[in-house]
Amino acid sequence: MDPISRRRFLQAAALALPGATALVSHVHATAQSATAATLAAHGFLTDEEKRFLDAAVDRLIPGDLDNPGALQAGVTGFIDLQLAGPFGSAQTWYMQGPWREGTEQQGYQLKLTPAQLYRTAIRNIQSYCQQTWHRPFDALPGATRDEVLHGLEKGTIELADVPSKTFFDMLWQNTQEGFLADPMYGGNRDFAGWKLIGFPGPRYNYVDEIGQFGKPYTRPTVGLKGRTDPHGQGG
Repeated sequence: MDPISRRRFLQAAALALPGATALVSHVHATAQSATAATLAAHGFLTDEEKRFLDAAVDRLIPGDLDNPGALQAGVTGFIDLQLAGPFGSAQTWYMQGPWREGTEQQGYQLKLTPAQLYRTAIRNIQSYCQQTWHRPFDALPGATRDEVLHGLEKGTIELADVPSKTFFDMLWQNTQEGFLADPMYGGNRDFAGWKLIGFPGPRYNYVDEIGQFGKPYTRPTVGLKGRTDPHGQGG
């Protein structure tokens, strides 16, 4: 994982969009019956785990003066909601044995659900950081956090209970999904991700704009619930 520049993330964003649709479909029925703000009271993560994720996603998609990053876009809250719901419990996944070390093409091979993977991996990473630097991950300088994330991605940091690369891959995918999914699912606060990649939102039609090639699209960003996202901020 190279340090992720704004330009590099924009290139990755187009590949991440299908994944965002796939994951958020797991919570579609829940989102119809309650807002993300209501669901937030029933999340999965502990305060310590949230601090870890805040520190991690802030390095994966950093913000700058002009564009909010994953931390400002509420990606930790998005992941928390997913882990508390069907995705976190692998409700639609085949989770019976045998559990063997498979190839990358064979997909997820662990007996742990995503929620269990997050909890176990975060505990292992915090132990690694305490042993190495005598601080938790979220108290490390940014460059050192990058070093840890590099090690997780490459698998050179060996965690006690789970494969480090498996966890990193899921964390990176979920971070992109939280940054680009509709705000009704708890992330993409104030449409930060959509504004960054130039997506104006799912309006019911763009008939009037189809033939206006090269002209800026000036209408405000909208989500599935309209111009105001569930965080209480306008688009």
